Amino acid sequence: MDSEFFTARVDDAVCHSARNKAPKFLGFLTPQEAAIADSILKKQCAKYLFYGGYGGAERQFLACLPDWCDNPDFPIVPLTFRYRVSDKLSHRDFLGSLMALGITRESVGDILVEDGRAVVFVTEDVLRYITEQITKIGKVGVTVTEGFSEPLPSRGTLADFTVTAASLRLDCAVAALTGVSRSRAAELIENDLVFVNSLCCNKLTKCISDGDKITVRGRGKYIIDAVSEHTRKGRVIINFKKYI
Repeated sequence: MDSEFFTARVDDAVCHSARNKAPKFLGFLTPQEAAIADSILKKQCAKYLFYGGYGGAERQFLACLPDWCDNPDFPIVPLTFRYRVSDKLSHRDFLGSLMALGITRESVGDILVEDGRAVVFVTEDVLRYITEQITKIGKVGVTVTEGFSEPLPSRGTLADFTVTAASLRLDCAVAALTGVSRSRAAELIENDLVFVNSLCCNKLTKCISDGDKITVRGRGKYIIDAVSEHTRKGRVIINFKKYI
C-alpha cells in the first residue's frame, strides 16, 4: 500500500463530501487501511463511519459524511452462494473466481464460508455482473442469490490460550504467542510482518497491553485478553484468544 497515495484519497473524500454536502465512500478497506484512515480523520475532526455489511466485518467501507448525514446508505450488497455440502470450497476459491472476472479487490468485502454456503459482501456496481457471470466456483456448481439468512458463517473459532513471556516488549510477546524464538520474532517485526491494532509496527520495544489485537502474517491473529502479574521466575503471564 502506498501510504501517501492512500492519505491523499482519504483527504479527497473529506473534501468531496464537504464540497458536495453528500456522503463520499471508499472501500472495501483492509483493517490496516481503516486504521490509517481513522487516524487521519480523527486529526481532522471529520465526520465519518466504517461499515462492512454486518457487525464486526474485517473489510469495511469508509463513509466521509456531511454534517446533516448520520446514517448513509452504504453501497454494499450481500450475496449467498449455495452448493453441495460434499463440495469443499475455501475463501481463496471464491476470491480467485471473483478476481478472474476482473473485479477489483476493493469491490469485494468479507467472504464467509461454511459447508454448502458462502456469504460474500460486494459493492452494488458489481452485483449484476457477478450474478450473471458466475455459475461455478472452480469446478463446483453454485447458485447465487442476493441477501443472506442468519446466522452468518463464522470467520473462525476463537480459542483461549495462556503463555508466559520475558516481558511485554513486542518481540517477546510475538515470540510467546507464535512459539518462535525471540530472534525470529524480531525478524518478523523488522520485516513489517507484524501489526498491532491493524497498524504495521516495526518497533521491537513497543509494549503490548490488554485489548491489543496482534496480527503476524502467516502465523495468525491474536487478541490480548489480559496481562497478569509476573510469575515467580519474573515472566509475564499473557491470556489471549486466537482464531483456529
